[in-house]
Amino acid sequence: MTPKFLGQTAPLPASPQEAVLDYVPNPRAGSTYLVRFAAPEFTSLCPVTGQPDFAHLVIDYAPGDTIVESKSLKLFLGSFRNHAAFHEDCTVGIGERLHAEMAPRWLRIGGYWYPRGGIPIDVFWQSGPPPADLWVPDQGVAPYRGRG
Repeated sequence: MTPKFLGQTAPLPASPQEAVLDYVPNPRAGSTYLVRFAAPEFTSLCPVTGQPDFAHLVIDYAPGDTIVESKSLKLFLGSFRNHAAFHEDCTVGIGERLHAEMAPRWLRIGGYWYPRGGIPIDVFWQSGPPPADLWVPDQGVAPYRGRG
């Protein structure tokens, strides 16, 4: 498994479907541990108005035999910038794709979306219960409170 993007100049994929996620062997395959990616400036487009939507995504997973290569994940998440989809579709779709391709022991994603039409929408998905011996910290994103 040689990463396609690591150390290379790579354009932003035109869509999430065109984005290629790279996976590399888990260097600690015998250990139970959690990997966290935070994307505090995730963007997509509203499928109705075409206006930008913003979210803080937190992806936690317990690796199986592979881990996701971070540059390919960054490009994948960036490919949503011009993708029109509801918050639920973006959040759950990212989690399901990572889970299906990487086959981690466990994965969860929290999508903390900024208000659309005055209502913040938070979306959560996980692949099932976490392994019993896995330390799963809080995702650390406070509920939306407006200006305080």
